[in-house]
Amino acid sequence: MGNIRTYKHLLCIALLYTAGWLMLVTSGCANKGTGPQGGPKDSIPPTLLRETPLNGTCNFTGKTVVLQFDEYVQLNNVAENVLISPPQQNPPIVKAIGKRVTVTFEEELRDSTTYTIDFGEAICDNNEKVPLGNYSFSFSTGEHIDTLAMFGKVINAADLNPVQGVIVGVQEIVDDSAFATVPFTRIAKSDSSGQFGVLNMRGGNYRIYALRDVSKDYLYQPSEALAFTDEVFSPALAYDTITVDSLTMQPDTVWYHVPDTIVLRLFTENKQRHYFVRALRDKEQHYFTLLFSAPQDSLPMIIALPPDSTSSDSTWVDFTQHMLCQANPTKDTLVYWLTDSSAIRMDTLRFLMSYKMSDSLYQLVDTTDTVQAVYRHPRMSQKAIEAKQRKDANRKIELKSNSSSKLDVYRSVEWYAQTPLQDLKADSIHLYEKVDTILRPVTFRLDRLDSIGMRYALRANLQPEHKYTLNIDSGAMHDIYGVTNMPFKAEYKLRSLNEYSTLTIRMTHFDARARIQIIDDKDQVVRELPALPESTRFENLDAKSFYVRLYLDMDGNGEWTTGDWALKRQPEPVFYFSKKLTLRANWEFEEEFDHLATPLLEQKPKALIKVDTGKKK
Repeated sequence: MGNIRTYKHLLCIALLYTAGWLMLVTSGCANKGTGPQGGPKDSIPPTLLRETPLNGTCNFTGKTVVLQFDEYVQLNNVAENVLISPPQQNPPIVKAIGKRVTVTFEEELRDSTTYTIDFGEAICDNNEKVPLGNYSFSFSTGEHIDTLAMFGKVINAADLNPVQGVIVGVQEIVDDSAFATVPFTRIAKSDSSGQFGVLNMRGGNYRIYALRDVSKDYLYQPSEALAFTDEVFSPALAYDTITVDSLTMQPDTVWYHVPDTIVLRLFTENKQRHYFVRALRDKEQHYFTLLFSAPQDSLPMIIALPPDSTSSDSTWVDFTQHMLCQANPTKDTLVYWLTDSSAIRMDTLRFLMSYKMSDSLYQLVDTTDTVQAVYRHPRMSQKAIEAKQRKDANRKIELKSNSSSKLDVYRSVEWYAQTPLQDLKADSIHLYEKVDTILRPVTFRLDRLDSIGMRYALRANLQPEHKYTLNIDSGAMHDIYGVTNMPFKAEYKLRSLNEYSTLTIRMTHFDARARIQIIDDKDQVVRELPALPESTRFENLDAKSFYVRLYLDMDGNGEWTTGDWALKRQPEPVFYFSKKLTLRANWEFEEEFDHLATPLLEQKPKALIKVDTGKKK
């Protein structure tokens, strides 16, 4: 019985751990709620009266655990809240009947094994749903309860945010291939601060992992977020006793320190499942869109097919000979503009499309699909049809620009058309500097910004605080449908250099792989530069508050790279400057960034920390 009491004491300590210090009243560690009394609303959780068998029982041979409470109880989201270690392939049946909660195991229990049932916030009172909280039940099928533990924290590798609700599992098999083939030996779940504690472990060597276990099989599956370490760990006692000053602490209170020695950096591999989503032709008849689930390395090959027997199209042309492809930077959204009037009039475009698709092992394989892009004419009255025909007959190219009364000094003058251009007369485009009422011509270079001639930039030596006017003559261009443009005018004024700030970052421990990022209060990148040996200078920053972080560009590709389980490659390291920087207009600021001085878990400014729950925003 002495061993059981010792275990119960240790277990209660372990379950109440936090990031640093825990307080435990030595008079006992009962699971009773001690919330405020009285008032119209019940805020007291159920009180546990009896456990069958007792918490901490050894040589358990039964199948069912029964918990008796002082009031009627109910269960809240058992699948998410109740965690059983070692994990069960056939989950136990957890029921609440009246004032009792029962847990019935559906599979044979392992010999000489300590089992832990962590109820989380599953057990609630029947009226106000006040959860019991911090209650865990353990028993052993052997002679003793295992009392060792491993503690740590799960953070997002990309932004160091704490990650909530992921499974943390350990493997007694130190061969790391077991991660994808053998269920975890013991498990825990990270809380809202990212912390975890794998409890009731026996001595030995373990590998430890974090897993957003979408498949709920306690095995790594491709596309599931994961974290792993390159080390093998041995568990230790769940706490260390700390001597406290009796002047600052009540004499019946003991404080314990729980180590957060293991840091797991969770990442999602760059292994999205590649597949064709759908074809769209619902807005206009003269183009269609192909959507893919993930970025494509290359464009698909398209071969036109004649209409099937159900088609109403009276004529057919090989539309693939009369189209332009507008691809976004990742090639997962492709817009095909039809350039032949006969092809445009076809309601149904049928074609064979060959592209790369993921197989069950996430390997890209060649695939060919038959695809249809169908245009359905909107229901319109004869009057509306005639009005549309008149509008189409008189259509002009619509031009837009990034004109602004406060254009940033590092921006170019840009303009774009709503349809692809067939030809363009550069001498019909004029950029002027406006001095009082006089327009002075400015020399510029015209650059096309996309593949099919819809976006353009005027590269010129523009001066801060000066005003500029862009004029485009009538008939300066024709689009692929022969339509020309109306005269176009846009005005600009560049901001003053006095409105900006300059920030210089010096790395205490320079690393040639470092790339420094200026980020805003939403943790979004505003500016990024490679670190330089002496200092890295960011000019023309807005006069407001920013934060700084850096990552080590291990592969030298100029962007942050995630990890890869098959290659056993960790995500590239990320570090935060721990202070907010408030910049003032027309000032230069310098900061020393020692990315190795502050422990990783203490680096990120509190204002930026957001709990990562894995849910899409």
